[in-house]
Amino acid sequence: MDIQSQEIQTKAIKYTMKENGEVIGRVSLFFITNDLHGEPYGLVEDVFVNDAYRGKGIGTMLLQHVIDEAKKQGCRKLLAQSRYGKNGVHLLYERLGFTDHGKNFRMDFVR
Repeated sequence: MDIQSQEIQTKAIKYTMKENGEVIGRVSLFFITNDLHGEPYGLVEDVFVNDAYRGKGIGTMLLQHVIDEAKKQGCRKLLAQSRYGKNGVHLLYERLGFTDHGKNFRMDFVR
């Protein structure tokens, strides 16, 4: 038995919102494919809204762009991750139609 590797190209889109040249919010959408399905799925990463702009709809606008693009690109699902204790983000995701679907696991590599 041997393990063979094959590089898979991925696509991502980064949305940034600025005011007076300053980044006040951002989010990235990654498109991931695998051999199990013909359609990609979307992964939401790096959701950020500057503290001074929270509660003003910035996160909602950015995530709505991501949702619309994932649909446009034919994604079969869209995943968004969040840590425990980030209740505001959890409520935002739920308000936009995401459901709590379980846990994810992580392994950090110290550099």
